[in-house]
Amino acid sequence: MTGTDPLLSATGLHKSYGGKPALKDVSFAIRAGEMVALLGPNGAGKSTLLQLLTGLFSPDKGEVQVLGHDMRTHPARALAGLGVVFQQMALDLDLSVRANLLFHTDLHGLPRRLASERIEQQLQTLGLGAQAGAVVRTLSGGNRRKVELARALLHEPRVLLMDEATVGLDPASRQQLLSTMHTLCHARGMAVLWATHLIEEAQGADRLLLLHQGQVRFDGPIDCFMASATEPDFHAEVLRQLTPGQALA
Repeated sequence: MTGTDPLLSATGLHKSYGGKPALKDVSFAIRAGEMVALLGPNGAGKSTLLQLLTGLFSPDKGEVQVLGHDMRTHPARALAGLGVVFQQMALDLDLSVRANLLFHTDLHGLPRRLASERIEQQLQTLGLGAQAGAVVRTLSGGNRRKVELARALLHEPRVLLMDEATVGLDPASRQQLLSTMHTLCHARGMAVLWATHLIEEAQGADRLLLLHQGQVRFDGPIDCFMASATEPDFHAEVLRQLTPGQALA
């Protein structure tokens, strides 16, 4: 790979369930240091796209590449470069923060000494140093999300997928997590895809990827999308659907 090659790319992705198309010819690429917001109303296809990007399902057509490795033909290499924070929390509530993170590093085969160094580094970076020995159940929702972010970063992925990561968080915790993610993305040169149904979260991204009815309907700067949404057209209708307070998945 060269410095200008995308770290994550999707090309011509198609996926159907029971004969009903969920994704239709979805293509995009994300480069180092770029945070892209994946925005879309209920049923847009965001969940299906994340499932293909993480290798949980295979596309009917098209390909996903992570760091130049094809997800279908070289899944282990592709997944090694990928970190994921899922919408549903996947921590053991009865274990400590450190024990949860050690379990993850064991799964990735990291030597304990290296694992401990990385865990301490991530906890300090995310402001969780004092909570290392705390049982996860006792943490606030915002700090639990930070633990999941720390876990996703322990094997040092170049690509990070955030799947509705702020669901259930209060506005202050949501903004704090977004700010942390922006800093990490640009400081480490990561490629980040942030899936959300909240237009205010998308406004801080470097780029907006709008998914609607399984198709990419906009790919570009958020300012350009907001400017075009003032007219009574498709973009305005989508923006109406994405107003705060609506329960969209």
